[in-house]
Amino acid sequence: MLLYFIRHGESEANQLNEFSNGLNKHPLTEKGRQQAHDLAARFVDLPITACYSSPILRAVETASILCTELGITYQVTEALREFDVGVLEGKSDDQSWRRFWLLMDDWFERKEWDRRIEGGENFWDIRRRFVPFIEGLVKEFDKTPAHLLLVSHGGTLRCMLPLILRNIDFPFVQNSHVHNTDVIVAESTPEGLVCRSWGEVKL
Repeated sequence: MLLYFIRHGESEANQLNEFSNGLNKHPLTEKGRQQAHDLAARFVDLPITACYSSPILRAVETASILCTELGITYQVTEALREFDVGVLEGKSDDQSWRRFWLLMDDWFERKEWDRRIEGGENFWDIRRRFVPFIEGLVKEFDKTPAHLLLVSHGGTLRCMLPLILRNIDFPFVQNSHVHNTDVIVAESTPEGLVCRSWGEVKL
């Protein structure tokens, strides 16, 4: 079984550098749509079994383009949604981004997983929806030739993948960006899920 964790294409929120984790704001840009079309070409000759998407618009639009070109359908799941940043939603100023990155340091470096932005989610909240979903996929598809696409978001992927991939840790993700339509490939092995590539980096 192979899992392809995909960050959505470029959205209007990326251009604005704005926190935008509500469901229906900020669609893909023209560049983002083209990125999704280009990404579909990477998968066209692979036996894709299923596709799952975050419910946030930019992810759904990415999944829709991928699946239209691949001739399959996709399922929307809260498990892959970007995490709620509370009072930072809709902001783009430097002070708000500094607060966000301080939270990431609390989570990644000190494992202070109860911390959150006011009104937002903490690390445990994300884990409660993401990890059981992935465990369910492993239970269903392990030891099969399944190829699964999972369209999600940079924040959620960087937070959660160290929990499920045996060869990835928090220092790694602190130094590893997830660009729009980057693909992180994970393979099911007898020892658990292993990251085979992170964007352009082979592991």
